Amino acid sequence: MSAPLAVRPDVAAALGAGRPVVALESALLSHGLPRPLNLETSSRMEDAVRAAGALPATIGLVGGRAVVGLSADELRLLADGEKVAKASVRDLAPLLARGGHGGTTVAATARLAARAGIRVLATGGVGGVHRGDGSDVSADLPELARAPLAVVASGAKSILDLARTLEAFETLGVPVVGFRTGELPAFHARESGLQLPHRVETAAEAAEVMRLHWELGAPGGILFAHPPPAASALGRDEAERLIEGALAEAAGAGVAGPASTPFLLERLAVASGGRTLAANVDLLVANAALAAEIARAWAER
Repeated sequence: MSAPLAVRPDVAAALGAGRPVVALESALLSHGLPRPLNLETSSRMEDAVRAAGALPATIGLVGGRAVVGLSADELRLLADGEKVAKASVRDLAPLLARGGHGGTTVAATARLAARAGIRVLATGGVGGVHRGDGSDVSADLPELARAPLAVVASGAKSILDLARTLEAFETLGVPVVGFRTGELPAFHARESGLQLPHRVETAAEAAEVMRLHWELGAPGGILFAHPPPAASALGRDEAERLIEGALAEAAGAGVAGPASTPFLLERLAVASGGRTLAANVDLLVANAALAAEIARAWAER
């Protein structure tokens, strides 16, 4: 019986030597972005991590193994999307048991990264509380309260109820710390109108927050909220108008549950003439680069 977690040798060596490693999710490959942009963006994120002095470790499920540090062939397999499941934490054991493939969500990636000993994860936006239904809550929230790692993201996805999501993080004891911002980013937009109680200005300050958080006994993670690049970000009001239109389309089509997020993101891309998609790609790459800086600061502390 093989071990369920397979850590690529170069990732294991880096972790063993205390060198910086950044975990990257693979659900954006399998379900988050259209082909061929999905694989191109994944490659750009890995390149951004390397350029900033850290080792990328994209995580996913391949043939009944949870792989930490997917190879180029494995990345292409997940990017093709054929018989690839979207894997959250609830799906890990069943998919592994039947030898399946899966693109891991933020929650699943956080669990596997933490188990491998990685302390920093980069993504676009985390999940949260859905609009109109406070009982529909992403598994990202409780998992980040359990997994001891720092997540760099442009806030939560803007199609969510951001105020209730921020409140949920507070209830769960997960610090949401702005990186060079005092306001929660709204994924495609740099502003949400929601103020954050804490901010840091440098990667070294972020690493110090991490150290103190865990030395004081916190069991879970930290969210560093990084605004999307200004050059491609949408204005707050424009983004909200687009979201309201996409939500109306989803309601009219009867789309709900796990299918709602990809449907809404696709409709936003169409309605914005591709601008939301361009912003999504840019923020993913920027967050990967920042995560590498924080991972370096953590390794050098």
